[in-house]
Amino acid sequence: MNIFASNIKLLRKRRGRTQDETAFILGMKRSTLSGYENEVAQPGIDALLAFSKYFGISVDTMLKVDMSKLSQSELSQLERGYDVFITGSKIRILATTVDNDNNENIEVVNQKASAGYTVGYSDPEYIKVLPTFHMPFLSKEKKYRTFQISGDSMLPIPDGSWVTGEFVQNWNLIRDGQPYIILTIDDGIMFKVVSNRIKTNGYLTMNSLNPLYDSYNINIKDVREVWKFVHFISSAIPEPNLPREELALTVAALKKDMEKLKKQVTSAQVLKLPFDES
Repeated sequence: MNIFASNIKLLRKRRGRTQDETAFILGMKRSTLSGYENEVAQPGIDALLAFSKYFGISVDTMLKVDMSKLSQSELSQLERGYDVFITGSKIRILATTVDNDNNENIEVVNQKASAGYTVGYSDPEYIKVLPTFHMPFLSKEKKYRTFQISGDSMLPIPDGSWVTGEFVQNWNLIRDGQPYIILTIDDGIMFKVVSNRIKTNGYLTMNSLNPLYDSYNINIKDVREVWKFVHFISSAIPEPNLPREELALTVAALKKDMEKLKKQVTSAQVLKLPFDES
């Protein structure tokens, strides 16, 4: 079965509709719809547009994306009007707000709003109720958003810090070893140092600054937004990097011990020199 035939049959069944019901809504005969689903007939442009409008999914996606291979969360996103692109190079439409002078706002997502943002990130009605502010030193040509992080995985950046990110449209340009704010449907908002494995393996590797946390991979299909770290704001003083300082002190102590040992060995060698009787 071709992709389009498989997709419209899958979408119809997910809505719990019979062929008769769907055909009536689309304004076509049941036999015509059956022909499309069974590859007996090929739809014209008017039929394609009708399917697109009814299911709320682009024609391009219905023709090219095999929806039977998508996860339940991806299918739900499609049915809510969000076309999932697996390649990472899609031109993404971002819900945003502007001030009275048509300047881009920086929306603020605090910890309490994080759960809601996971669902409403693409909804203009949700985005417009978020608090906003401006930073005059940031470029007016780029889009920024600020997120409040939680936890200690990115120490020395403290828990509760406000992290501002620049919107990344092409995920293939994510740079290894750089910090990013990543939004996924299942895990929500994450602030991590990222390794880009999209082209080779189809995922991003998430790394923490805190060595107590292990790295893990996120499938690119589960990612919804990427923001490149710009700066953070915090009322707390960052914790000192104690493991590194302790290591430096240990190395310094070892050097002193080595110097003492060298002096002792040298002294012992001098004492054991043979006596010259000449």
